[in-house]
Amino acid sequence: MGTPHANDTSCAVAHGDAAPAAQERTLVAVFAGAVADHLLRYGADLGYRTFLVDPDKDRDGAADLPSLDATADVVVTDHHRPELGPVLRDVLTQPVRWVGVMGNPRHPAPHIPALTELGVPAADIARVHRPIGLNIGSRTPAEIAIATLAGLIADRNGRPGGFEF
Repeated sequence: MGTPHANDTSCAVAHGDAAPAAQERTLVAVFAGAVADHLLRYGADLGYRTFLVDPDKDRDGAADLPSLDATADVVVTDHHRPELGPVLRDVLTQPVRWVGVMGNPRHPAPHIPALTELGVPAADIARVHRPIGLNIGSRTPAEIAIATLAGLIADRNGRPGGFEF
C-alpha cells in the first residue's frame, strides 16, 4: 500500500508501510505505583525494555537496580519515599542517558538534600531532572506517564516538545 509520501521514511512508518528503525531503549520506573504502571505499559508499547525497581520487597518489582547503560532513562515516580537518596545515588553511578524525579516545581526538590547528605558530588546531582515531562497540565497517572514519555522522546530526538516544529 503506497502513500503520497512513499519516499518519506517517517511517513511510511506512521502509515504502517515500514517498520521503525530498531533502537535500544531502556526505561526504569523507580517505586511501584499507578504512574509507574502506566509508564511501563506505555513504554513497552513504544519499544522500551522496561524495568520496575522498588527497594520495598513487599511491593512489585526488583529490589535491586539492574546494570544500566547509556540506553537507559530512569524515572523516579515518588519523591516522598525514604529510599529516594540511596536509589538515586546508585542510579548516578551508572552511565544512564537520563534520570528524573517527579515533583511539583513550586516545591523544594527533596532529592538535592538527600543526595548531598550522602556525599554525591554536585555535578552528579545536577544530572537529575525535575520537573519531568512535557507541561500539558497532567493530573492523572496516565496523563503524567504520557507527558513523561513524550518528554523523553522529545529529548532523545533533540526536540523541545510542543507544537512548534
